[in-house]
Amino acid sequence: MTLSGRSTATHTLDTGPVRTSSPGPGEVELAPAYIGICDTDLPNPHCTTPARLKRPTVLGHEMAGLIVQVGPGTEGWQPGDAVSVMPLRWDGGCPACRADHRHTCRSGHQHNCRHLDFISSDSPGTMQLRWTVPAATLVRLPPAVTLDRGALIEPTAVAVRDVGRAGVRSGERVVVVGGGPIGLLIALVARAAGADTRIIEPSTHRRQIAAGLELSTWDPTTDDVRELVAQWSGPAGPDVAFEVSGAVDGLAAAIDTVAVRGRLCLVATHPRPRLANLRRFFGRELTLVDARLHHLPDYAKAVALIEDGTVPADKLISRVVPLTEVTSAFQPPECSDDLMKILVACGSDVAGAPAWNS
Repeated sequence: MTLSGRSTATHTLDTGPVRTSSPGPGEVELAPAYIGICDTDLPNPHCTTPARLKRPTVLGHEMAGLIVQVGPGTEGWQPGDAVSVMPLRWDGGCPACRADHRHTCRSGHQHNCRHLDFISSDSPGTMQLRWTVPAATLVRLPPAVTLDRGALIEPTAVAVRDVGRAGVRSGERVVVVGGGPIGLLIALVARAAGADTRIIEPSTHRRQIAAGLELSTWDPTTDDVRELVAQWSGPAGPDVAFEVSGAVDGLAAAIDTVAVRGRLCLVATHPRPRLANLRRFFGRELTLVDARLHHLPDYAKAVALIEDGTVPADKLISRVVPLTEVTSAFQPPECSDDLMKILVACGSDVAGAPAWNS
């Protein structure tokens, strides 16, 4: 699945031959089985294409598949292993990556590398029949995690990172503004941490999906959210708010909702600068944190949450399309609020890949 175009306003989506390379030292060649479509992959009027996206490129970074070939000197992996991929490459030498305490940036945070390669934006992604990646990016899938569910490990790791950055603790009240895939995953991970969660989401379909996951929701178009928050949390307000909507109103709701000395975690990538009520921050001594991407420990927890059913990945999958028909998944009405997560099935030749039962 390749994307080309001269700007974020002009683009062409197509399928075609892609040149692949055999794995070198420290690399493996993968046969992707299932790939999740992320909002950052969606170049259409309903979704914002990131400005950093290089063109032409191969899209996709949420995946699960099988190793088909191991490069020279690559240990610990063999053909047939089921894996997901942390789609990040780092240089290992910048202050964020190395153990250098002279710098204010903490060491070992490769996901904040100054020269980070985010695969599918900065380099070709996974929507191809064969994909060569560094073995250091691999995440092993246990037998209980099927390949279709494994494609949701990356967005689950995002949610794990978000909840961790916000410091959610058992017994706290948490509001999630935006009930898309990441919003629901944040609510599920926060609930697993012992929090009482509520989701603010205008889409009826998304609220229905949340209800099927036993998550409570409010509709900002009809509900008096301020009154409902007061009934739920008392005059104090919730301890944590996650802004996942990417909308001006969503940001305002998150800021207005959170309690004195509460935490606001900015999750959505807002496409342009926003005005924020800083007086509210000052008056309530609020803390603002954000969460950029993820790192390997987040993946280990994400795998465990999917494996034990805490994150019921199958309930978040709305549709599966073959790679040869993937362009249909990027066009309205397929790209709409009525869908949660679309998976792309890459090739029936992937031995061991499960059949999808809709």
